[in-house]
Amino acid sequence: MSKRILVTGASGFVGGSVLHFAPADWEVHACSRSALSNAPSNVIHHAIDLCETEATAALFEAVKPEVVLHIAAIANIDYSEINTDEAVAINTECTGRLALLAQKAGARFVFCSTDNVFDGAAGNYDEIFPVSPINFYGRTKVAAEVLIHEVHTNAAIARVALVIGLPVMGSGNSFLIKMEENLRNGTAIEIPENEIRSPIDVITLGKSLLELADNDYHGVINLAGSTALNRYDMARQIATKLGFSTELVKPINSNALQGRAPRPDDVSLNNEFAREVLKTPFPELDEALDIIFNAKS
Repeated sequence: MSKRILVTGASGFVGGSVLHFAPADWEVHACSRSALSNAPSNVIHHAIDLCETEATAALFEAVKPEVVLHIAAIANIDYSEINTDEAVAINTECTGRLALLAQKAGARFVFCSTDNVFDGAAGNYDEIFPVSPINFYGRTKVAAEVLIHEVHTNAAIARVALVIGLPVMGSGNSFLIKMEENLRNGTAIEIPENEIRSPIDVITLGKSLLELADNDYHGVINLAGSTALNRYDMARQIATKLGFSTELVKPINSNALQGRAPRPDDVSLNNEFAREVLKTPFPELDEALDIIFNAKS
């Protein structure tokens, strides 16, 4: 069924996947500060700073969205730790305003939260495990989740695992591009061995967010791949898939590095509930890498 959807963070890594895979009969209103490139014909771009409250309210009045998919955020953990006021303004306060505007417009609200809402002591977190972030970025997302619960009655909060892949549309921020470039140049890369994640490829993530936008599930849901492993082993598996020597991949402890925000050790997410609620399959890592590189070729 055709929908009118407002997508924030549209020029980013995840936003590009959403725009690319959105059904052709949907009217997609894409919000970002920067321009879009190679957008599908059903995408209408709005250059806007979502922190500008009057402009954002006017946009809602003009578009009258049926669904709001809120992806925009300051997702850089180290930047958020230093620039706390900006992180709160964008990740928390802006989210609360958008959720309230969506509620008033009668629009469904889908929000991208993070696995960093957890402290990493347990791992294999499900949707009901108590949150306990250890970095400021995680705290801004927890605060945003609280605001959404307070103001919106039909919201889905998607806790997103580490996103891997190559940009589907535009540029985006993909560590895989930098990793492949270093490996191709014979440059060693240092990857945290202490950080256990359940990586999800950006294509699967885009499709699962669109499915959430199109259904009526409300509450928290984990969007994660079906393999939990540390980032060092993940990088070695990627190197092998690309045909490079794993000797170029060096293990480090991210929490032993100076000048960095703390990282939780094990924030692997249990995706059993998502596999029940959604039709989108959540692949194991090896299959996810095939999805990524087959899309590139």
